[in-house]
Amino acid sequence: MSHRNILPVLLAALISLPTAAQSLQIPRPSPGLMPNPAAGKPLFEKNCASCHGLDLKGTDKGPPFLHRVYEPSHHADAAFQLAVRNGVRAHHWKFGDMQPIHGMKPDDVAHVTAYVRAMQRRAGIQ
Repeated sequence: MSHRNILPVLLAALISLPTAAQSLQIPRPSPGLMPNPAAGKPLFEKNCASCHGLDLKGTDKGPPFLHRVYEPSHHADAAFQLAVRNGVRAHHWKFGDMQPIHGMKPDDVAHVTAYVRAMQRRAGIQ
């Protein structure tokens, strides 16, 4: 490919970058929200437990959150926000892709994440 042919391709790629970056914006909970594990438990049970298990140990549909793969240093809290909004392609487990969870707001996800983190700490996952 000649240098003249590369320029239009590069320009098109540069123009599309802002659009791609916008889709990766992390949903943010309300300013000042104090994520509450007690509020997160019923939200988890309603929206997450069917795949991740009531006990957070996974099911035949989804992986366990009580596993080192989900410790905060590997999957930060923002990963939960992105997973709920966008879904997740299977990458650690062989359960298949996770679909987005419609109807959950960023505040809801923050409460669920607080619940998951509390349960992880109880299980010795830091």
